[in-house]
Amino acid sequence: MPSLSDSASKVSFGQVLTVGALHQVDSASLRSAANAWHDEFAPLPKPLLVVNIGGPTRPLGFIVCQKGNVGIWLVIFLQFYTLIGYCRYGTDLAKQLSTSLHNVLTSCGSVRISFSRRTPEKVSNIILKELGTDPKIYIWNGEEPNPHMGHLAWADAFVVTADSVSMLSEACSTGKPVYVVGAERCTWKFMEFHKKLRERGLVRPFTGLEDEYGKTFEKVSDFLIMMSESWSYPPLNDTAEAASRVHKALAERGWRLRP
Repeated sequence: MPSLSDSASKVSFGQVLTVGALHQVDSASLRSAANAWHDEFAPLPKPLLVVNIGGPTRPLGFIVCQKGNVGIWLVIFLQFYTLIGYCRYGTDLAKQLSTSLHNVLTSCGSVRISFSRRTPEKVSNIILKELGTDPKIYIWNGEEPNPHMGHLAWADAFVVTADSVSMLSEACSTGKPVYVVGAERCTWKFMEFHKKLRERGLVRPFTGLEDEYGKTFEKVSDFLIMMSESWSYPPLNDTAEAASRVHKALAERGWRLRP
């Protein structure tokens, strides 16, 4: 489970606490995806910017189930977003993102945009209207096969909306630049999550002024050089580290998992 701890993962009160969400993206899966998606992504002009757009978090209550008379209760409790935090989402964010992407397009070779199932139609419509006709931009239509792993493997940099802990965690596992849009709209635990990512050097805010910074400091404004080569970090490796912590905790109690 994601944590606000300073360490990548730790065992506390019978739980393994991590910085981000657990997922199946690692160096081996990225190599496999790079091979699987080679024919589609290798010919694309570089640098490749991948944009992942999520959607608003929703308030969810709890479900209580009872089985027979034994009194076995299954409780699935998802705290209301007013308690755990949330990220405000609307057409203004879509317009902000569209404007920022327009500002860096001259430095991009290719841009690939994906929506999630949570993306509001009014948001996707604005993105499609503002960016859908640009020859540099491809917007995935949601049909299979899903190019998500190909995006992770082949992207030179990412722009991800602040609402998606999963997409951000996966992008940060690549070691490539990850830019976040909308983090200033998040509250409480979402806000703290983004603070931790920034403190660890994993993400930066996406402003749309990245090219202007390059011109101001008389650097080459090429997107790949400025945003990729000049910024790297040790990939977030929560899943492997959490697994190691679990094995260690079990071993300390004289237990072990079957292979």
